Amino acid sequence: MNQMNAHPPIPELSTQVAGRLAGRRILVTGAASGIGQAIASLFTRAGAQVVALDRAPALALHGHPGPALSCQADITDALAVQAVVQRASDTLGGLDGVVNAAGIANTDWAEQVSDADWARVIEVNLTGTFNVCRAALPALRKAGGGTIVNLASGQGLQPFKQRSAYAASKAGVIAFSKCIAMEWAPQVRVNTVCPGAVDTPMVRGGYSADALQATVGPRYALQRIGQPHEIALAALYLTSAESSFVTGIVLAVDGGRSYH
Repeated sequence: MNQMNAHPPIPELSTQVAGRLAGRRILVTGAASGIGQAIASLFTRAGAQVVALDRAPALALHGHPGPALSCQADITDALAVQAVVQRASDTLGGLDGVVNAAGIANTDWAEQVSDADWARVIEVNLTGTFNVCRAALPALRKAGGGTIVNLASGQGLQPFKQRSAYAASKAGVIAFSKCIAMEWAPQVRVNTVCPGAVDTPMVRGGYSADALQATVGPRYALQRIGQPHEIALAALYLTSAESSFVTGIVLAVDGGRSYH
């Protein structure tokens, strides 16, 4: 790559986040790895009391403090989700926000994806998001100024082949989020973040390191895939008071792949 086409260095995670979420109690799903873990860590640094929800134990990231409360549950189990939300609300005295980052992928061709795999992708990515949002709504309304940030995907905006189940589930998250942004306003703001390919275990499970650099990165205007903390910073903005007049948006954080 010549100097003209070389992308600039990836900025380090800013340390200027202290206090941006001071006093807020935020439930983060998918908090044990990838984007969810980065969000839980960043939000903790920003002053939030974080409830980390995942099927696996949530740990501290890069030496930063761990969550105020760690809960293990499957988000497709509505009763388990309700129990977690109740425990979180009881422990922290309420909830002010939710970030739904839990999700799974599928790269089968449409005619080859099994019924079980199709159902599981929809169940986790779309129904799981629905379960968490609905369970948290009473607490968010009671707190006043509640926020929800749902993680969809650039595939939900501009899909390509071998993503039928995944793209359908993420497009569903976008549409669902817009509906509840209207229904639950003005007490609760709801926004969606659509990442492109991000350097997470889920993405690395589908591509080799060489493919990520040589094949995936060049699809993007910025000529690289994203880093988890870059998505976390977008979620931080949409959860903080800085976005107090923002609801119902779909924010593509995808290095310019979709240009939405």
